[in-house]
Amino acid sequence: MAASVGSLVSYDANSDSDNETESIPEPEKVDPDAFSHLQPLKSGKTTSLVVLNSAPEVAVKEDVMTGTHLDPSLKEVNYNPSYETMFAPEFGPVNPFRTQQMAAPRNMLSGYAEPAHLNDFMFEQQRRTFSTYGYALDPSVDTSLVSASSYIGAVEEAEKNKGQTVFETGPKKSEKRKKIKGGEAADLEAFLGPWAKYQDEKDGAKPSEEEQKELDEILAKRQKKGRNEEEAPGEEKTILHVKEMYDYQGRSYLHAPQDVGINLRSADAPDKCYLPKKQLHVWTGHTKGVSAIRLFPASAHLLLSCSMDCKIKLWEVYGDRRCVRTFIGHSKAVRDVCFNNVGTQFLSAAYDRYLKLWDTETGQCISRFTNRKVPYCVKFNPDEDKQNLFVAGMSDKKIVQWDVRTGEVVQEYDRHLGAVNTITFVDENRRFVSTSDDKSLRVWEWYVFTAVCVCAGGRTRTHIHRLVGAYFGVYQSFS
Repeated sequence: MAASVGSLVSYDANSDSDNETESIPEPEKVDPDAFSHLQPLKSGKTTSLVVLNSAPEVAVKEDVMTGTHLDPSLKEVNYNPSYETMFAPEFGPVNPFRTQQMAAPRNMLSGYAEPAHLNDFMFEQQRRTFSTYGYALDPSVDTSLVSASSYIGAVEEAEKNKGQTVFETGPKKSEKRKKIKGGEAADLEAFLGPWAKYQDEKDGAKPSEEEQKELDEILAKRQKKGRNEEEAPGEEKTILHVKEMYDYQGRSYLHAPQDVGINLRSADAPDKCYLPKKQLHVWTGHTKGVSAIRLFPASAHLLLSCSMDCKIKLWEVYGDRRCVRTFIGHSKAVRDVCFNNVGTQFLSAAYDRYLKLWDTETGQCISRFTNRKVPYCVKFNPDEDKQNLFVAGMSDKKIVQWDVRTGEVVQEYDRHLGAVNTITFVDENRRFVSTSDDKSLRVWEWYVFTAVCVCAGGRTRTHIHRLVGAYFGVYQSFS
């Protein structure tokens, strides 16, 4: 122990050797009683004292690896670890609360998902069933043994619905419908084969009382719906937007103006004709889309427009370009309009299934025509001697011809496979071309033969004979 004290003194001296500027103090005199407990015991009756080392040197076992170990929870390593460090076993006791799922490596964000033999359709079926009814099949139970214990969630609801899923419209059928046995195939008369009837199948064709009651209700609803569709024609009225209908000479707006710098009565083509280079005017007044416009015949000093707002308007093309008159009489959108040759009358076709003949000057509705179908287009016959006839392309694939004088249908053309959209007269008005939704153009002959006969009592009657002809591969029927 004395040696240890000397070593401590020398250690203090060595530790202060670095500081050469400081003076080394002289050692103080040590009190001999201070180290009396370190002196060896005297002979005689003595008591032995055992000195314990609180930090003994322990030999390191060979099976324990000394080195840096990686924490498995770390996601980033700031140095290059060796192979031994990366694959070193973990130290310490095993966590008793750590389950097998916790010990498994994470393969998704929420943890570890065990693989299961389940296709996508079955998974989606059970997921939707659980979100809708509150129960689903337990994936850990064998699906062949279906019982109350094989469901999770609302088990009572599953028993009530007998395990019905969202893709099933009714309860599960435990047994299939049985057919009547039809004998052996060798017996031709008794053998029924796949044509055998079901055992619970009824042969009666007459409906029962309950079925008859349901059929009567359905028919009554259809008849009521049909009556509602037969809408009455809208009330016709007109609005004059100019102060005076006639000028000082008694001429209406149908008279072509003579103060516009152009001779509107001349039928000769102008010497110079150019494409339009700038916008001259915009007519505004309709509240919805405009479906068709028509210029006044010959002079083109008026413009007729029909719109989806159920109105027809007549505009000035020259001068102030005002709206002269508004024609109101259709309950639904107007599809097409057409002037006669002189412009005194025009026809309108609308989605309310009516075609109406209007007086251009007074705004009066002269007559109405309908066959309970929607007219898509309408055209007067351009011939001067046939101004009483017009044709209309209908939504029921037919072209119908009316006579203005009688208001009756005098002819039908019915070889289109879709709604008729346009009608155009060609070949000096002896034929007309029609276009349809069936992607075809058809050429039709215009023939009407009349015969006059004297009936009993001296009365004269005009008959329109039926004529069947094949022109351009088109069938015609005159009725």
